[in-house]
Amino acid sequence: METVFTSVRDLSSKAGQEATLIGWVAKFRSSGKIAFLGLRDGTGTVQVVIARNEVDDASWDAVADLSMESSVRVSGTVRQDDRAPGGYEITANQIEVIGRADEYPIQPKEHGVDFLLNNRHLWLRHGRQVAIMRVRDEIVKAIRDFFYERDFVLVDSPILTGSIGESAGTLFSTEYFDLGTAYLAQTGQLYVEAAAAALGKVYCFGPTFRAEKSKTRRHLTEFWMVEPEVAWLDSEGNMRLQEEFVSYIVERVLERRGLELEQLDRDIGRLEAISPPFDRLSYTDAIAFLHGTGVEIEWGEDLGAEHETVLTEGRDKPLFVFDYPREAKAFYMKENPEDPRTVKCNDLLAPEGYGEIIGGSQREDDYDRLLGRIREEGLPEEAYDWYLDLRRHGTFPHSGFGLGLERTVGWICGVPHLRETIAFPRMMTRLTP
Repeated sequence: METVFTSVRDLSSKAGQEATLIGWVAKFRSSGKIAFLGLRDGTGTVQVVIARNEVDDASWDAVADLSMESSVRVSGTVRQDDRAPGGYEITANQIEVIGRADEYPIQPKEHGVDFLLNNRHLWLRHGRQVAIMRVRDEIVKAIRDFFYERDFVLVDSPILTGSIGESAGTLFSTEYFDLGTAYLAQTGQLYVEAAAAALGKVYCFGPTFRAEKSKTRRHLTEFWMVEPEVAWLDSEGNMRLQEEFVSYIVERVLERRGLELEQLDRDIGRLEAISPPFDRLSYTDAIAFLHGTGVEIEWGEDLGAEHETVLTEGRDKPLFVFDYPREAKAFYMKENPEDPRTVKCNDLLAPEGYGEIIGGSQREDDYDRLLGRIREEGLPEEAYDWYLDLRRHGTFPHSGFGLGLERTVGWICGVPHLRETIAFPRMMTRLTP
């Protein structure tokens, strides 16, 4: 007869009853005729009490052979105990070692970052990392639910492409059969623009790649981005959609992942303040503000991390900075009719020094202006012929944005470095494990 296993998460339904659990040894200590182990199974951790006079010889021998991260099967009585983590513990009557672990390399002491990243496949098992991954998972579900509830259609954009969406200097390239050079996609945006002409409201969600030679805490070479695109939406409407979107995500995490945020020592009050509307500041006014604080920056320069930190200091909510200089932004952004030096775009800066989590814009829908920008950037016109078709055949105003998943996870979790916000980070100096 097949054994029915109980998860740690469901122990409340088995109080006073017998249960069998399987999992890994997260903690262990023994004192004479009694032993205590912390058993984790992916849904939580429970303390197991093993008394010599309540288990058979084979079980006690198994206890003597236990090591950190060994996988075990435990049977016993579930007892309510308000002092125990989760409010329950197990009094064991049988224990079996399924897979004994060799000496576990990650010990309860300080380890260097390189050591932990070299052992990322094992570091993932630890409580802080588990909490971050659960919050990330909740954010992903919230993203999909937000768009589903608003009748957006998911459109999967290609990862291999011949078109450049951002800077040509940050591309990973590969030879593509007899067709020349292909690139790992920096963005799915150009493709969802085409889909918006068919479906109205669309989004793509997947991995994107930037070959930036950056070692900052805010950069990965492979990261996930969600990119909605909406027909008939202008720049102002685009910002309203962004603030509704971000507020929805934060509210969802607060509602469903409070325990994980507590484990991460996240200041919940800072997240509870996130609700529309968000503050708005034009790029020109942002430059004036920075000058007023003694920061040296010329009008026309893109904002860096240090500038974003100054702009958001003391703010409880994210900040929109909009209408950047055209030279600082991508070719596809719409020229601002009120000031042709600028384009109708925005960055959304998270508070607490986390910086840009969204970049968005109204797209250039004028064929001649778009072609002119492609030529200014020195991009191969033939690679964008299909993109220009969108302006030749029924052009329409439309807007969209990209939200970086890892930056959003980092901000909501209060994690300072993106290397902890994805299971297996890819950085300039790291390709394994």
